[in-house]
Amino acid sequence: MKQSLGLLLFFAALSYIAQPWAAAQPDFGCGDDKVKFDVVTRKGQPEPGAPAGGQSKIVFIETVDECGGCTTPPLRFGVDGQWLGANRGNSYFAVDVVPGIHHLCALSQGSLGPSKPEVRWVNFAAAADRVYYFVANLSVISRLQGVGLDATLELQQGAVNFAQVSEEEGKRRMKASPLSVWRRKK
Repeated sequence: MKQSLGLLLFFAALSYIAQPWAAAQPDFGCGDDKVKFDVVTRKGQPEPGAPAGGQSKIVFIETVDECGGCTTPPLRFGVDGQWLGANRGNSYFAVDVVPGIHHLCALSQGSLGPSKPEVRWVNFAAAADRVYYFVANLSVISRLQGVGLDATLELQQGAVNFAQVSEEEGKRRMKASPLSVWRRKK
């Protein structure tokens, strides 16, 4: 009986201590899901410059596996709970951030088939005056719906893989892609 009472008091104290700690932890969601972006791409743009003085630069690159002419929704990217922009198709954009630990995420702005899109996360530590490259690869499966001129490609399934890549790999992928220019929808 004493052992049970001791365990009960221990767990009660632990939950009491954990409550303020949990409340103090920031919410690293991607951002408000209502935030949407219009995205256009521009070929032949110069590489992003070095980060602004004392900052770090993050280059977000999206690659899409061949999907036979299907269209995919924009892929949004967030840092520390705020959406920073979006790519559409094989494209990239870059942003400057303060050095330190950052929580990045990627999430489709729309449906990737019948299942709900899943958030992909990467945590990393950024150093001043460095450039970091992150690739979100969208793999899709599409299916032809209809017959003849009424036929359309329907997105059946999609999955996003999100990871940091080396500088060499990031530059190679960036050079093969147009720049994404986005604006928040009103």
